[in-house]
Amino acid sequence: MRVAVVGAGSWGTALAIYFARVGHEVGLWAREAEVVTGINGSRRNPLFLPDFEFPAGVTASGRLAEAVDGAEAVVWVVPVQVSRPVLAELRRFLPPAAPVVSASKGIEVATLQRMDEVVFDELDIAPERFVVLSGASFAWEVAAHLPTAAVLAGRDRGLVRELQRAFSSPAFRFYGSSDVIGVELAGALKNVIAIAAGMVAGMGLGRNTLAALLTRGLHEITRLGVALGGEAETFRGLAGMGDLVVTCTGGLSRNRQVGERLGRGEPLSEVQSGREVAEGVPTARAATELAKRHGVEMPITFMVDAILTGRISVRDALTALMTRELKDEAAL
Repeated sequence: MRVAVVGAGSWGTALAIYFARVGHEVGLWAREAEVVTGINGSRRNPLFLPDFEFPAGVTASGRLAEAVDGAEAVVWVVPVQVSRPVLAELRRFLPPAAPVVSASKGIEVATLQRMDEVVFDELDIAPERFVVLSGASFAWEVAAHLPTAAVLAGRDRGLVRELQRAFSSPAFRFYGSSDVIGVELAGALKNVIAIAAGMVAGMGLGRNTLAALLTRGLHEITRLGVALGGEAETFRGLAGMGDLVVTCTGGLSRNRQVGERLGRGEPLSEVQSGREVAEGVPTARAATELAKRHGVEMPITFMVDAILTGRISVRDALTALMTRELKDEAAL
């Protein structure tokens, strides 16, 4: 299969390496000229995951038309907040039958839309051609070919099964789902909880605090996900609990790293100065607005948003969460 990967950050780099390693021909679009030159010349991405060598099956290009030419599947790995201009360009070159597989996690702040909604706005494709790829999957570990499992969710079960067969290998197992909304929201919302988990680590608060945060965090993102049309079971699976656990406990998570530095007292302006994108930062704002619009209580998310927007300190947010009105665990 010829696969186009649009976006050559860490996750796009890892997926391109993986797809080529299991036998697919890969066209990789990169915005940065130095990335294109590095991959086609030295077989390495000089900016993202530079320790990993690209197989011969990957060709990088700065021209979108060239990268997606002849693609049988287009894997989207551009950060959500800057996706629209690239999608608008892709519309002219997207092969007529190619599904769009989104591996970008987040909610667009300007519109409060999920990635599938952004794609449908910008591309003239049927909903059945959209598939979301999400789950407990660090880019570095996928590039290192360590065993990983994730979810492919789409409205056309035949297409999902076809992609499962094409993408799966002994190193990467893909499960199928029809819950596009739930899988998208699970992948986006867990990044907000991961920022909070990083704050817990940065403040040195211990395992008890982290366990409570993950448990209550899963509870609240499930509430919002179900209110927006997702299935509760999705949030207990790989795209929900699985991704939440790995992102909140693993040192490779950019969102957790942002939280750690905030927990140690660093200002957000310095924390966000690097090339890597922490999607949980804008998603905290979007999730807060969605929760208020739908009458869903999300105390951890609300506090993360308040910290990121400078309305409360990390220490005061912790106190506020620990002194909320007492209630039953399962109460909504």
